[in-house]
Amino acid sequence: MFKMKECEIYSNLKIPCSSKVVIRADGRNFQRLAKELDLKKPYDKTFSTLMASVGVDVFQEFSPIMVYTFSDEINILLGEIPFAGRVEKIDSVFAGFISSSFTQKLMMKNLDSDELSGPLSFDSRIIPLSSEMVVKYFQERQSEAWRNCLNGYAYWTLRKEHSYQKTVQILRKQKSKDLHDLLFKRGININEVPSWQRRGLGIYRRDVEVEGYNPLKEKKVVSIREKAFVDWELPLFDPEFFKGLKKLK
Repeated sequence: MFKMKECEIYSNLKIPCSSKVVIRADGRNFQRLAKELDLKKPYDKTFSTLMASVGVDVFQEFSPIMVYTFSDEINILLGEIPFAGRVEKIDSVFAGFISSSFTQKLMMKNLDSDELSGPLSFDSRIIPLSSEMVVKYFQERQSEAWRNCLNGYAYWTLRKEHSYQKTVQILRKQKSKDLHDLLFKRGININEVPSWQRRGLGIYRRDVEVEGYNPLKEKKVVSIREKAFVDWELPLFDPEFFKGLKKLK
């Protein structure tokens, strides 16, 4: 007998065994969102704090090894693979959860969310990696964060002086060194802007001391608990950083 479930596409597609898995989620039409919310350029710390809060929600719900975010991008390094590794399920649940969390946080931040022209959403994709490729992947994403930082400062600095068309014309085919010099001549040392702008934000486990009270001994006690920590001063990613992350075997 024919079953409607047989019409489902990719419902049985699963993540390869023994793979490390990253889920990357990206905001959809967030250029429009930035205009409607009138975010500060090139960086708005309130928005970045909101993205970090979404990352913490993901961390608390799915217990990954690390969440890394910059701009409107969220990268999630999984430990345990949920939903029996079903690709379709993982993609849809993570995209839906992140979209919902972002919308909720946006309303709580009161970032003029009443002025938005429509609903907000994120897409997501699954990236299976070998253990050796995990570090390389995050190094590449951090390099992208750096490029965004350099290009963003260059663009918005020039926009104070020129039209959109003239700014694009000036920046066309400019190399990294040229952008450094362009900004330096205008009083901006790009290497000294806040670390989170250059390298992104990380959320991972960190041991913290928690004070409590032992009623039997009638005294204060200190215990160690794991807590999701938002790192606004990330180092450049290297193998040693990832070796220090809990649950990365």
